[in-house]
Amino acid sequence: MNQIIQNLKSGETLLQEVPAPTVQPGCLLIKTCRTLVSLGTERMLVEFGNASLIQKARQQPDKVKMVLDKIRSDGLLPTMEAVFNKLGQPLPLGYCNVGRVIAVGQGVTDFQVGDRVASNGSHAEIVSVPKNLCAKIPEKVTDDAAAFTVIGSIGLQGIRLLRPTFGETVAVIGLGLIGLLSAQLLRANGCRVVGFDFDQKKVDVANAMGIIAVNPAGGTDQVKFVSELTSGVGADGVLITASAKGDEIISQAARMSRKRGRIVLVGVIGLNLSRAEFYEKELSFQVSCSYGPGRYDDDYEQKGHDYPIGFIRWTERRNFEAILAAIESGQLQVDPLITERVPLADYNSIYDNIGKSSSIASLLLYPEKLDPSPVVTVSNPLFTQGKGIVGIIGAGNFTSATVLPALKPLNPQLKYIVSAGGVTARTLADRAGFANAATDYKVILADPEVDLVMITTRHNLHAPMVIDALSAGKNVFVEKPLCLTSEELDQIVNAHSAAGSIGGGRSVLTVGYNRRFAPFTQKIKSLVGQGAVNIVATMNAGFIPANSWVHDLQVGGGRIVGEACHFIDLCSYIAGSRVVAVCMNALGSSPAENTDNASILLKYANGSNAVINYFANGSKAYSKERLEVHSQERSLIMDNWRTLTGYGFKGFTSSKGKQAKGHAEQFRLLLERLRSGGEPLIPFEEIVNTTRAGFAAITSLKEGRWVEVSEG
Repeated sequence: MNQIIQNLKSGETLLQEVPAPTVQPGCLLIKTCRTLVSLGTERMLVEFGNASLIQKARQQPDKVKMVLDKIRSDGLLPTMEAVFNKLGQPLPLGYCNVGRVIAVGQGVTDFQVGDRVASNGSHAEIVSVPKNLCAKIPEKVTDDAAAFTVIGSIGLQGIRLLRPTFGETVAVIGLGLIGLLSAQLLRANGCRVVGFDFDQKKVDVANAMGIIAVNPAGGTDQVKFVSELTSGVGADGVLITASAKGDEIISQAARMSRKRGRIVLVGVIGLNLSRAEFYEKELSFQVSCSYGPGRYDDDYEQKGHDYPIGFIRWTERRNFEAILAAIESGQLQVDPLITERVPLADYNSIYDNIGKSSSIASLLLYPEKLDPSPVVTVSNPLFTQGKGIVGIIGAGNFTSATVLPALKPLNPQLKYIVSAGGVTARTLADRAGFANAATDYKVILADPEVDLVMITTRHNLHAPMVIDALSAGKNVFVEKPLCLTSEELDQIVNAHSAAGSIGGGRSVLTVGYNRRFAPFTQKIKSLVGQGAVNIVATMNAGFIPANSWVHDLQVGGGRIVGEACHFIDLCSYIAGSRVVAVCMNALGSSPAENTDNASILLKYANGSNAVINYFANGSKAYSKERLEVHSQERSLIMDNWRTLTGYGFKGFTSSKGKQAKGHAEQFRLLLERLRSGGEPLIPFEEIVNTTRAGFAAITSLKEGRWVEVSEG
């Protein structure tokens, strides 16, 4: 299938063939017939992509600060590699989609195959959209008209925050698509509406709809115009739907408002507010967030948990339905706003001129016939069976920024790259030389040529995919953590025990505990030698917002299970022993599963001890990772994988090098073993022990005691 994407690095807008998405639980699979181009939002993205690096930096000063912090902690080269990798990731365009449902995911009961729906799906021939971001289209509403549902909801949410009442005067600054839709909705609400825009074409359209519309370019003073219209009172409310860099619009909005007037921002403008202008009138100001309550809430959008209507009357989906009802009743006229209808194949007639376009609404029309394949062949290299043929499940930032750069010098035979949506898979397939991009990971398991399945998805998918891959007789590499629960671990142990053979050998499972393969770790291991050790490991992990998927226990598992396992394995490797007991204490009163400020004490069978300090409240300027190893009146200090200092060692005092956390060596050894045979990189028993130790840490914090780690 085809999809429109934006390359933020080059600024190029592409219509690219990508694998069709598969239906996900709680989602609808929709075959698109129309999408609406949001000229304002998409123009900003295209212009951002076309800007130079310096111009990009000026537009996002908050991101520049994050980059500077990362340079201080990780160094210039790794930081620049991360920045360029991020810019190289494609961005799907579009969020106003109309189509028919062709499949429903598990747990969806209020939609069925054949339903016409409006959604926030992208410009793609097939989209997979969560059910709470979809609404059924009334029979009398055309596909063209329904394409205005989502963008109309953006204006509607701004109006709901403005709280207009019958008879009030409301000014709408900016008569683009959202402004014209909002002005009509305000009129339907019984308000007198005055609109301003510098585009005479849009002003004429507004006047034809009964809106008092003015083009300030003709010399009209907007503030005085509103004052005269309201007999000196001023506007009861101002809705800003314009896009501008300066602060003049917010100043005008304040000056044209009455005392205790209300201002709501839907667009994007400069916000250097004048205290005097707001103070003297006691004005209220609020920024509207997209389509309505539920936006950016994963529980609502991704998991499908609706808000009770008695407490939150208007959610995203209910706003969609309200817009569709307004179109059906004729209160909202959208046909006069349609400037052009363009076949998808001719998309560039819109995007090539998007910065200069005077269009109000541009519709993309989609072909009726389509073969939705979950696999796209990018190239046709010849693969040699049993020589290290790789399929990767997961095309996110870790794969693009870490896995693929580490694999590249090793010349692996890359046959498949899989992502849920397909866009990132196709982009990485082109960049890294994969033969196929896909959206269904089971195509990898069914291909007898694939020797190694690499899993780099979100954490909740690791266990089922590992079990499926082992059951298919594949060698498996899975990024940490192996799984999120003891029950999942037991299932993996059983699957590993029952795994079929490949070329006379049992399938091998490797977990991405790369720190043990780092050059400094190997140096520490060689210097320490035999005997019990004391280890102090500090992970200055950094703050992650509470709404991140990492903290979601069903998706990320929390940071101790999901991330601290790296250092549990590292300490076990250096100690040369298995963990027999764990005790964890946390800062404050955070829930055990979700704490990310904790100290973990590990007791080893050979008498070694380790303390892992996993902190999220440290400075970004401080080293992210630090390791101390003490034994036999000697000490080693590793700082951020860039320096290693020894005390009391004969012939060793210090070493410096480029930051290396072991990924390159890990993958080199993995492919070497895959091609030539040999022992697993990490004994399966050690993988199980590390995983059980992570679970034991959570139990320890919950129950306030040491927890023994079983050998089974």
